[in-house]
Amino acid sequence: MPHRSAFLLAKRRHPIILLGLNMNMTDFLIFAQAAPAGQPNLLISMAPLVFIFVIFYFLLIRPQQKKQKDHEKLVAAVKTGDQVVTNAGIHGTVSNVKEKTVIIRIADNVKVEFDRASIVVVEKVAEA
Repeated sequence: MPHRSAFLLAKRRHPIILLGLNMNMTDFLIFAQAAPAGQPNLLISMAPLVFIFVIFYFLLIRPQQKKQKDHEKLVAAVKTGDQVVTNAGIHGTVSNVKEKTVIIRIADNVKVEFDRASIVVVEKVAEA
């Protein structure tokens, strides 16, 4: 006896195959819905969000705050004679420090005023 396909079985009105072939999408979705088992615990449902926030805090927020504090300390400690690099990549020596800006000597008779926050690296600290 040759192997019969599902189509041939459906043609003979096989009850199992007909159930699968005649079921439309809305019937399937109705049967697929689970009955509500009650209201879940609020703490358990919020746990994944809290877990994600904790991971973001320790992987992104906290290191960025530490980096910002270190940069503020570096900028506050800049003094005349320090060799610095700005965020534009300009290397020079600090010739004057003001409240919000610094004047950096780039070459002989070439001085440029930068914002203090634009200093990224202090390469060589001037000896007192």
